[in-house]
Amino acid sequence: MDTRTKILSREELKRRLDEHRRGGRRIVLANGCFDVLHVGHIRYLEGARREGDVLVVAVNSDSSEHELKGPGRPALPQQARAELVAAIAAVNYVTIFDELTVEPLLTELRPGVHAKGTDYTAATVPERAIAARLGIRVAIVGDPKDHSTTDLLRQVRRGDG
Repeated sequence: MDTRTKILSREELKRRLDEHRRGGRRIVLANGCFDVLHVGHIRYLEGARREGDVLVVAVNSDSSEHELKGPGRPALPQQARAELVAAIAAVNYVTIFDELTVEPLLTELRPGVHAKGTDYTAATVPERAIAARLGIRVAIVGDPKDHSTTDLLRQVRRGDG
């Protein structure tokens, strides 16, 4: 299977999600930079998938990741990151987004669940207010946040990774 077929524009993604909703399937949205995949990412996405029937992963664009993470990021271009995420069995669809938060995607896609990693709590999820207003349940998923791309890249650059 060519996993690149899982990477969709927002317009195509909305059309497919409407079909899934008509079939009674629960949509889950997860998001992140996914710059150098590690086991924490896999556990986060597998946990997100357990929250519903269809997992959509929104990957930050190069420009939004650079603005969020700073100099030297991203390490991998957005298309490569999207393809890596699409290759994960738990993931149904991937889309790339330019915004600094997923609030616009929550509004457009209206998933039943918004999955965030364990580096958040219900009180610290940046999109919690818009999710509540739209009736989207927020789920904290994955293993404890002891995996970090930033730390991994720092180790590699120092030569001790």
